[in-house]
Amino acid sequence: MDEAPYKKLARHLDKMPGGYPSTKNGLEIRLLKRLFTPEEANLACHLTPIPETAGVIAFRAHIDTRSAAEKLEEMARKGLIYRFRRRGQETRFSANQFVVGIWEFHVNDLDPELIKDMNEYIPTLLDLNIWKKSPQLRTIPVGKSIDHKMEILPHENAEEMVKKQKRFLVAPCICRRERRMMGEGCDKPEESCLIFGRGVEYYLENGLGREITLDETLEILHRAEKSGLVLQPSNSKKIVNICCCCGCCCQVLKNIKRHPRPAEMVSSPFRVVEDRSLCRGCEVCLERCPMEAVTLEDGKVKVNQNRCIGCGLCVTTCPEKALSLVRKPQAELKPVPSTWLESLYRLGKLRRKIGPLRVALMKWRSWRDRRRVARMEESL
Repeated sequence: MDEAPYKKLARHLDKMPGGYPSTKNGLEIRLLKRLFTPEEANLACHLTPIPETAGVIAFRAHIDTRSAAEKLEEMARKGLIYRFRRRGQETRFSANQFVVGIWEFHVNDLDPELIKDMNEYIPTLLDLNIWKKSPQLRTIPVGKSIDHKMEILPHENAEEMVKKQKRFLVAPCICRRERRMMGEGCDKPEESCLIFGRGVEYYLENGLGREITLDETLEILHRAEKSGLVLQPSNSKKIVNICCCCGCCCQVLKNIKRHPRPAEMVSSPFRVVEDRSLCRGCEVCLERCPMEAVTLEDGKVKVNQNRCIGCGLCVTTCPEKALSLVRKPQAELKPVPSTWLESLYRLGKLRRKIGPLRVALMKWRSWRDRRRVARMEESL
């Protein structure tokens, strides 16, 4: 099979904020061959991060609009690109980064060989040096770990963020599903990824999840706490999703855990502190911590602040109240972008791949959008 379309697509994806780095053994090309046909790979290279109509993309790709529209719809159904629909407007399509993006849209198409290739590629794809400065996800505490006297901002409170949403969807966790398919993983709930806003329509059309109510969404958050799942929303104040992650399956947490100082890798406003005088050495907290930040020293709890990511899971099950969340000093807090678009823009700029995204943004719909891009650049 001719590799030219896939090499071209790999370069195109590497220009996306999340990146798609090359490997010595061509693993990134092998992954694309499993997901795209050569024709799809060629067409995908003509999409930008900004939603455009089939006619615009067809003109750029030198094909007729009808053929482009049919092929783009098919690619969107396969989770290779993103589709936007608005009542009374023509459907628009945009390029999607590989992670978070294309990979998650293949939760229903997994097979052992695809999983094996992705697991081998993840350490290359997830550049922790970049993630440390501009993560795609952040960590917030589970609700029951938050003391009512503690200062907490609206974008740090899962329930408050969820209540601001209008549409809700729950999808399977691709990480837990792939681990189970490989005969590994855990027994924690698979249906636990929460999607909000425009993403709901895309997930529904592609059969990737089911629409739920606000009450059901809140119940999933409560279940996540009981099951020992870390809450990881999109790295923005206006969230587009919340992942409920376990330390044994989540690719992000697993890679962060390998780092000697996981606390530096995450965007989290809190850390856990211990009161050893209250500890009775029950060891429940040791099982709950996804980063192995909690240990026993002389029979009493001890928290390694270099490993604590402030998820609060150890706090909620401590029968003696020997563990509690405290807010990090302001100097240690990482800025949280206002929107997901701004988060991607920051990530692209750190990777020095912002050119295509900036050009696309500056060509967008109105002078207000261009002013927003200018303000983002001034803030960076």
